[in-house]
Amino acid sequence: MKSAWLFGLMATGLLSACGESNTSTQAIPAPVANPQDTVLAGQWILEAEGGVMLDPQTSGLTHYNGLLYTISDASAVASQRRRLHAIDPATATLAPKPGEMSMANRVRRSCFSQYLNDEPDLEALVADPAEPGVFYTVTEDATRTGALSDRCQQRFEATGSTDYPTLLVRIEQHSDGTASMTHVRPLQFDLKFAVGDFPNDGIEGMALAPGRTLYLALERDNAGNPRIFSVELDEDFWQQTDFAPVSEPALDVPTFTSGRHPINGLEYYLPEGAVSGFLFAAARNDNELWIIDAAGTLPTKKIALQFSAPSGDLQNCAASEIMDNASIEGLAVLGNTLWMVNDPWKANYMKNLQCQANESRYKGMAPLLFSIALNDKWFE
Repeated sequence: MKSAWLFGLMATGLLSACGESNTSTQAIPAPVANPQDTVLAGQWILEAEGGVMLDPQTSGLTHYNGLLYTISDASAVASQRRRLHAIDPATATLAPKPGEMSMANRVRRSCFSQYLNDEPDLEALVADPAEPGVFYTVTEDATRTGALSDRCQQRFEATGSTDYPTLLVRIEQHSDGTASMTHVRPLQFDLKFAVGDFPNDGIEGMALAPGRTLYLALERDNAGNPRIFSVELDEDFWQQTDFAPVSEPALDVPTFTSGRHPINGLEYYLPEGAVSGFLFAAARNDNELWIIDAAGTLPTKKIALQFSAPSGDLQNCAASEIMDNASIEGLAVLGNTLWMVNDPWKANYMKNLQCQANESRYKGMAPLLFSIALNDKWFE
């Protein structure tokens, strides 16, 4: 992490972009950093025209051509939805906002066109290194949309999970920064997986391995545990329109007897010279980074993390403040750095407020970008 980040965020333009609040908000006592945890210093993500990024509900993180990319879910403000958000990691500044995604004819003619055109809940993002400009995303909560037609309902009712199918979507970016949804396929879970019917606790992380295995991280199943599934993106995958059955690789995914421990972000990493790679999983509720051996032989490592936000007011506040709730929902490896983006949790984000200079940022649900250097010991 570059120390310049922490101070470069304190320009007055950040505060003015969100506007001063007309109401008084009681600052919460500052959380204390656990000396055993790694503290990651965040950087407010800025719009190209200035000011922080307002209420994008950032979900997923990937990289392409040296830039980081994220996407917004259905609870974001309308101006942020159905777009690819490109971020310069050196400055945490967005590229100019592109227009909304269009639809290719095959998607427009599909059973899912209404949902994808209205308020799709896009929850993860991964770039395909084998196809420049191609990204994949996945949908989660479709309860806000209308039901499928009778014909489509009969065809896609055997989801093995929610009533409305989870959709895997292929996106192609154009030279002007806009993008199109080019293909869509519903996912099917075998009943033996006991995924359950949890519309807002579905797939929230994706990672693509060099061998074309696409990993899918589920927040929770019937037993309340996170799961990791996979599909193989072979040459014919996107030429089909029926269900894409998922598999469950033999991985050491942590299990629990109580509580909520979802995986909200996923990334694949192949160490130099290694035959098999590792999955980074963001355990949002646990403030942990899980390092899962994709070969299924090594035990999973759990790295305890805490996150800090810059205050922007050196006269009245500390330079940074430990966050009460960061809610990481995107991971991406670029070079030797693991980048993370948070999805501001609307019910909990104001719990982070300590310095009044940050009030408008937290009220505006502004996300932060974090990073940590890769550590060889993680893969031993």
